[in-house]
Amino acid sequence: MTSTTLHLSEPFGTVAYRETGLSHAGKVAPVVLIHGVGMQSAAWGPQLGALEQSHHVIALDMPGHGGSDQIPAGSDLPVFLDWLLAVLDALALDRVNLAGHSMGALIAGGLAVRNPNRVERVALLNGVFCRDDAASKSVIDRAKLIGTGSFDVETPLQRWFGDTPIERAARDQVAAWLSAVSIDGYATAYGAFARGDALYADGFGLISAPLLALTGDGDPNSTPAMSHAMAEAAPRGTAVVIENHRHMVNLTAPDTVNAALEAWLETPLEEGGPK
Repeated sequence: MTSTTLHLSEPFGTVAYRETGLSHAGKVAPVVLIHGVGMQSAAWGPQLGALEQSHHVIALDMPGHGGSDQIPAGSDLPVFLDWLLAVLDALALDRVNLAGHSMGALIAGGLAVRNPNRVERVALLNGVFCRDDAASKSVIDRAKLIGTGSFDVETPLQRWFGDTPIERAARDQVAAWLSAVSIDGYATAYGAFARGDALYADGFGLISAPLLALTGDGDPNSTPAMSHAMAEAAPRGTAVVIENHRHMVNLTAPDTVNAALEAWLETPLEEGGPK
């Protein structure tokens, strides 16, 4: 599966994305996938392969990642939401099933709050939600350090992976993606990630779309408590916690994650109503 590029409205330049399941286009709302900081659309490989059986699926490269152009340095989360809207408009996608991982989950959750007319369902994988003071200070301090050009690949890898065979294999993939990312794109996205965990939190009670909040029980930053809090805040929220996995669950527990996403996509759009 190759990456395609598309020119967006100003000031967003071009977006790169991977697309599959085209035979389902127009039959049901497509699935749009947004990765986390330092990753790229290829990180959704197991989900692209599974969800293409039932849906048109599009995995995006975030700004400054993969083949997508950067956005202005220092951009905060609302700019990433504006970018996503520009992508949906350029792809002529009215309503989508939106799933994000980590920073992608902040973007997906924010759009479900701010532009609910564009989101049929929303899935937040390893998302962050209202960090406590200590966690917030830690991640903001790290964002400032990254902003100076200091970027240590090993630090996130140690947090994200254990030492099982599947984790070691996923770690090698992730290390390659982290090593390839633009430091400027990484710094901008990480800064928005550090500052954006509570920006749209108060609006979760207004999300009428079915919401899935999923994480691993060993993820120290996107914690099970956060996933439960997101699910409890949303009227139609469901929390899933995968045992013995950490931050990159979509790569280390792909079958379990895919099953959860497939169940989410089968959730009726209205309580008790048709899908």
